[in-house]
Amino acid sequence: MLVYQDLLNGDELLSDSFPYKEIENGALWEVEGKWVTQGAIDVNIGANPSAEGGEEDEGVDDQVTKVVDIVDTFRLQEQPSFDKKPFIAYMKKYIKLLSEKLEGPKQEEFKKSIEGATKYLLAKIKDLQFFVGESMHDNSAMVFAYYKEGSTNPTFLYLAHGLKEVKC
Repeated sequence: MLVYQDLLNGDELLSDSFPYKEIENGALWEVEGKWVTQGAIDVNIGANPSAEGGEEDEGVDDQVTKVVDIVDTFRLQEQPSFDKKPFIAYMKKYIKLLSEKLEGPKQEEFKKSIEGATKYLLAKIKDLQFFVGESMHDNSAMVFAYYKEGSTNPTFLYLAHGLKEVKC
């Protein structure tokens, strides 16, 4: 199994169990999330509780919740929305920090593609949800989510150069 960690702080943000599609010249990864149900599962095993001396409902307090699989699996933490100006400030800081970590061809590739990725994200800024990894570190990669037209499941966007592949 491959896990993709935030290159800056090591938070796990994605794994190969969630297939991605490269967009914006490989600068962004697009991943489809899904709403899933967690909690109680009503399984009828054919037993008759009243015949076995039990109550019809023995007071089990099962709570069912709906969560987005990627957010839940990687314990992503939602952040407040950005307007254009604070988003650009975040991206400038992130680009500087990430450029220092990348070397050689990776750094050149990043510098060539990040402008297009930033413009792509800016065009969707009003529709985006913002997430960071579990540690909520100040200098962390941001994961972006939005709903494609007509979809009930979110689509996640990752800045590809900010991810480090780790074999588990």
